[in-house]
Parts: sequence; C-alpha cells; structure tokens
Amino acid sequence: MENYNETPQEERPKLNPFLSVWLHPKQTARYMIYEKTIGFAIFVLSIGYIGSILSGVVDIEFLDGMAPWLLVLLCIIFSPIVGIISTAFSALVAWLFGKLFKGTGTYSDLFRGLSLTAIPFTILIPLYLIWLITSPESLFYPDYIGPLPWIFWPAIILTIVVSIWAFIISIAVIAEAHQFSNWMAFFTILIPSIVLGIIAFVFIFIIIIGLVGIGMM
Repeated sequence: MENYNETPQEERPKLNPFLSVWLHPKQTARYMIYEKTIGFAIFVLSIGYIGSILSGVVDIEFLDGMAPWLLVLLCIIFSPIVGIISTAFSALVAWLFGKLFKGTGTYSDLFRGLSLTAIPFTILIPLYLIWLITSPESLFYPDYIGPLPWIFWPAIILTIVVSIWAFIISIAVIAEAHQFSNWMAFFTILIPSIVLGIIAFVFIFIIIIGLVGIGMM
C-alpha cells in the first residue's frame, strides 16, 4: 500500500470495480481503499444487496401473494440500509480482530473494501427476478412438491458460487487493508465467526431451557 501511495496518481490503474473484482480482488481492494469514497461504497452496496436480499427470500412463505413489483421495490428500498448495517458490522469485526495480527487498516479502509463483497450478488438479480415472476410458489414455499422450474438449479448453483467468491474477496480485502497475509485475513474472519457462533449457541440454549422451564410450571 505504501508503493501505491508513492505511485503518481496519473500512473495508477483506473479500474471498474464491478468488473475487476472478479479477476483481481486485491488490486480492486487497493483501488477501492485509495481512490473511492464512502459514498461510492454505499452505491456499490445498494446495487449488490438487491441480489443478496432477493436470494434470501427463498422459502419465506408469508411473502407469497405479494406482487412481484412490490417485492422488488422493497428490495431496492432496503438494500442500502441492509448493506450499510451488514458491512459496517463486518468492517468493525475485521478491524478489531485484525489488530490481533498487528493489522494497519483503518475502519474506513475496511468499510470501503468490504463493500466489494456485494458485487458478485448483482448477477443473481436477473435469475431471481425470472424465478419470482415465472414460479413464485416454488420460490416461497419450503414444502413445494410440484415440478421445479428450469431456473431453480442455475439460481441455486450460482448463489453458492457467488457466496464463495464473496468470501474470497473478503479475505483479499482484509489482507490488503491490514497489510498482512491471506492466512491472517482468513483467521481474522474465522476467529470472530467461531466466537459469535458460540455466543449464539449459548444464547439459544438459554432461551430453550427457559421456555422448557416455563412449560413445566
């Protein structure tokens, strides 16, 4: 990152993050951190999280009956809100735990960089729109037993692929922002995930015990 700063601005590569992040995530992260603003990061989130939210409506039964245009409108409205909250939390965790490995990145660096993880989800938008319009029953109902639409497997497989790629991008971003290895970036994600998972498990366990105790009264 010091070499990047020492490079004259006119000699720095001009990238389109929506394209370059697929093949050059670290280079794109560097470009995003040094050349783009928080406002641009929010713009990226606002687009990417439309696809993320649409892919999350699978098996949500109560949405059946809602007009497709209304659901899409709600996705557009809530995508920047969800994106900002999610990325702000991820950036905070990556910033705090990155310090354990003597990372040098700032919270702002991580927020701008981690906004790139939303980009892969943009390619899901047309797939889930087609699924929503052509076969909403198979999209919303977890107990659906009819014939699966042709869009089912392409949407599911591509969702898995982009989720994996978003994870890879997050590793590249954290490594670039904190200026340490990809392995350290991986553990910066893994450690808090385990900690939060244990906390969630304990919290759910306490709730279940409490409900059982109330039921026995």
